[in-house]
Amino acid sequence: MKRTVSALDARRRLGEVLEGVYYRGDEVVIERAGKPMAVVIPADRYEALELSRERLFDFIEEAHGRNNDVSEAELAAEIEQAIREVRAGSSGDR
Repeated sequence: MKRTVSALDARRRLGEVLEGVYYRGDEVVIERAGKPMAVVIPADRYEALELSRERLFDFIEEAHGRNNDVSEAELAAEIEQAIREVRAGSSGDR
């Protein structure tokens, strides 16, 4: 469940926030003066996002190295496809 709490409320109820994140998989947006300042997510979700990010950067480096003669438009299309694939794969990681 995604929810939003104020920074003051998050500080007062940190244990409760952490339990919701850990046990229920909550995603908690922490706001100050109505402005989102941080998001608390489950550790496994964070690890999955980091892995996806690393794979994306690896793909970009690989594509750049082997496609020096490829146009920027073609490379951009490949990158967009990789992003879609990573997002599709990480959406079921909850």
